[in-house]
Amino acid sequence: MKKFITLLSALTLTVVFASCGNKETKEDIQAPTGMVALDLSKYGKQFSIFVPDTTAAKLEVTEQSWGALEVKVGKNFRVSITEDPGDIELRKSDIKSNDVNVFKSYIVEEPLTIMWESEITKPEYHFYTIQKAGGNTYVFEDIVPADGEPLSKEAVQKMLDSAKQIVEKKKPEA
Repeated sequence: MKKFITLLSALTLTVVFASCGNKETKEDIQAPTGMVALDLSKYGKQFSIFVPDTTAAKLEVTEQSWGALEVKVGKNFRVSITEDPGDIELRKSDIKSNDVNVFKSYIVEEPLTIMWESEITKPEYHFYTIQKAGGNTYVFEDIVPADGEPLSKEAVQKMLDSAKQIVEKKKPEA
């Protein structure tokens, strides 16, 4: 009987260790309050991004023909993601030379990230950030709402924070 229990225990341990070896483990991602992690791997992006809780507002993920992936939740979260090396200096030049949407000031100015205030008829806020994940470089920026109504500074800051906090998917170990 002792040999049977020892043999059964050894077999059980072998099965348990073998089943742990080649599977990707689900990562525990702690989202900020009011946010949930959205896994974008099915869209070819090897990361998750935090979006507002989708039980309160409709989630839309759209792959655009020009290569951008647009993530929208309700009216106050609209992020465009493009696999691109980005060019922060070129973007700054474009912002400052815009005669219609007149540049006012930078709210955030970092080597790979900017958030700025501009104005057409009233103040509006925008962001542009370059982030790396899964060996690729991505540009994240806000999407101007179709109705032309500018997003609040707080809404744009929330989108920028989400873009800067993407969680890279770990590849399963062989």
